[in-house]
Amino acid sequence: CEGPADLTITASDACSLANVDIRYLLFLDLNGDGVMETVINSNNLPPVNTVFFGNALNANYAGGTPYAFDERAVPFNQKYRFALQLTTSGVNKTAHVAWNTTASQSTYVVPELPYGTHKIKWYVGDGCGNEATCEYTFVVKDCKAPTVVCLNGLSVNIMPTQMIQLWATDFLQYGEDNCTPTAQLKYGIRRSGTGTGFPVDAQGNPITNVLFTCADLGTQAVELWAIDAAGNADYCETFVVVQDNNGNCPNSSGPNASVAGTLKTEAAAGLEEANVQLDVSPIGANSLSSFKLSNSTGGYMFGNMVPLYSSYTVTPSKDDNHLNGVSTYDLVLISRHILGLEPLTSPYKMIAADANKSGSITTFDIVELRKLILGIYQELPNNTSWRFVDKTFTFPNPNNPFQTLFPENKSLASIETNMLSEDFVAVKIGDMNGSALANAQQSAEDRTTGTLLIDVDDRQVQAGETFALTFKTAEAAQAYQFTLNLNGLTVTEIEKGEKVDDSNFGVFTDALTASVDGAREFTVHFRAAKAGKISEMLNVSSQITKAEAYTVSGDRQEVALRFNNGQTSTIAGVGFELYQNQPNPFVGTTFISFHLPVATAATLTVYDESGRVVFTQQGDFAKGYNSISVDAAVIPQVTGLLYYKLETATNTATKKMILVK
Repeated sequence: CEGPADLTITASDACSLANVDIRYLLFLDLNGDGVMETVINSNNLPPVNTVFFGNALNANYAGGTPYAFDERAVPFNQKYRFALQLTTSGVNKTAHVAWNTTASQSTYVVPELPYGTHKIKWYVGDGCGNEATCEYTFVVKDCKAPTVVCLNGLSVNIMPTQMIQLWATDFLQYGEDNCTPTAQLKYGIRRSGTGTGFPVDAQGNPITNVLFTCADLGTQAVELWAIDAAGNADYCETFVVVQDNNGNCPNSSGPNASVAGTLKTEAAAGLEEANVQLDVSPIGANSLSSFKLSNSTGGYMFGNMVPLYSSYTVTPSKDDNHLNGVSTYDLVLISRHILGLEPLTSPYKMIAADANKSGSITTFDIVELRKLILGIYQELPNNTSWRFVDKTFTFPNPNNPFQTLFPENKSLASIETNMLSEDFVAVKIGDMNGSALANAQQSAEDRTTGTLLIDVDDRQVQAGETFALTFKTAEAAQAYQFTLNLNGLTVTEIEKGEKVDDSNFGVFTDALTASVDGAREFTVHFRAAKAGKISEMLNVSSQITKAEAYTVSGDRQEVALRFNNGQTSTIAGVGFELYQNQPNPFVGTTFISFHLPVATAATLTVYDESGRVVFTQQGDFAKGYNSISVDAAVIPQVTGLLYYKLETATNTATKKMILVK
C-alpha cells in the first residue's frame, strides 16, 4: 500500500549558490505501527532496491535488516534506488527525494512510500560552515476508491410472503482494492437515486439488503457500494427484474407467456448484441420494462415474463460503430441511385441510404456519410447506427419506403399465448453493399484484386517552405479513400477541382483523410515545419479512414503512394498498423483489426490494468487487413480498462479498450 510522496526543498545563498549543500534524513514507518523505525540517509544511501529496516536507533543509522522494495519484473539495473536530485534555477537550488536506477542515473521519479505518517529532515549548508535545518512530518494516505463490479442484472420471483429480500452480495461479481484485502472490503446497497455516499443506517452500519414487494414488479435499479479500510467508496449500478410468475401478488394476472424473435439483416445474418426492450402493461397497478441483448444468431427471448391478457411492445435498438460497413463505394451506389442510373434494389437498402433520417435520399445523405468516413464525425448526428423494420410489414410502395411510416417495433394489445416469431429486419445505416459485420461469426471480407497507385512527385523541401502536391491515380477507379499521415507537414489549402473539393477531405493536426469518387486527381497545399524529403514526410495509412479503392467493375483494391523523382519511383503502401477495437466500450464481443505489410505470424494479447494476461490468440495472418473477434466470455472476472497488444517478429503496438459487464 503505497503512494507518491513528492518531498522538495529550495534554498538560496547570498554569497555563492555553488557552495550550497543539501542533504536529508527520511524517517519511515514501514510496518504501520506508529513508530518511524527506518531512516534513509542521503549521505549514505542504501544499495539498489534496498532499505535497512529498524536502523533508526543505531549510531549514524547504520545496520538494520535489508528489505527489497521494488517488486517489478525488470532487470536488476532497472530496479529503483533512493537518490538526491538537485536542480539550479537562478539564485535557487532545489533538492528532491527521488528514485533512479543504475541503468538511467539521470532519470528521476517521485518515490512511492508506504501509507502512514513519516518525517523528513533537511540540512542546508553553505561554504562558510553555516547550516540550517527544516523538519516536518507528512502523511501518505489511501485516496483510491475500491473497484466494485456488478452482475449484469438479476431476475427474481416474489415469495408467498408477497416480498423478497436481496443482499448486496447477490449483485456482486467481484470487488478489489489497491490496499485493503478483498475479504475486508465492506458492501452496501440501496435503490438507485435514494441517497448519496456509502449507504449506512442510523448507527452508521452498512445497509446490506434491499426489500422488494408486490408494488415493485418490473425492473428496479440498485446501487451496489464498496468501501475500503481508509473510507474510500465507489459503486456500480445494476438492476433486478421483480416478477410474480407464481401469482403470489393479489393484483398479478397469474400465468405468463414468453415473447421471442430474431433480428437479422436482409441477407439473413443475425445481429448480435442489439438491445431489445420489452414494455408490458398493466401488471395490476404496475408496468414492466426489461431488456435483453440479442445473441450471435440475432435471437432474443423474454421467457415467461408477460402476464396473459396484458399488452406489450418490443423495440430493438443498436447504436455503436457507425462506420461498420460504410465506405466511399457506398456513396457511389447512393449517388447512382439519386441520378437514376442504378436504383437501389430493396426498401431496406433505401432506408440504409437515408443517413440523416429525413425520409428521403439526397446528396445531403452522402455529405453526412462522407464526414463519417473522413473521421469528422464519430457517429451520425441525426440517426442511429442500425434501424429495424417489422419483418411481417409489407411496404405499400417498395420503391419508396418512406411513403408511409414503417413499424420499428412490434406490439400486441392482449397476449393469449407464447409469441415466438416477433422478428425484425436489421438495417445498417450507410451500408449499401452488405459489407457490415453483424456478429462475431462473420469475418471481414478483405480480399483485394491489386493495388491502386497514386502518383506523387518526390523532392526535398526546406523548413518553412509552402508548396503544392498533386495526387493522381495511375488508373481509373470508381472510388478511393485513405488516411495520409503527415510528418512535419501541415495542410494549408485544398484546391477545388473537377468533382473534388474540400468536402472530400478531413484535415487533422498530423493527418489528412480523403474520400474521393469520380476524380482522378486532386491538389493539396502544404507547409513544411522542417526540411526533408516528401516521400519521408507522407505515408498512406488506415488509422482514421481505411485505405481502400474500388475499380470500375466494383472490385476492392489496396492503396499505395508512388513517389516519382524523375529517374526512379518508390512505392509505399500501408505498413504495420493496429486499429481501435469496435465497438468500444463493448459488452459481449468486440473486433480488433490490424494491417500487416506482409503475411506473417502474429500474437494478440489482452491485459488488465495490473498487467495480468487475460486473453491471447496466435495465428498466421494474411497480408493486408485482418480482424480478430474477442468475446467477453473468455475474459472472466475482468471489467473496465483493458490493454491489447499486437506483436509480430518485427513490430509491436498497444491500445486501450473498455469492457462493460
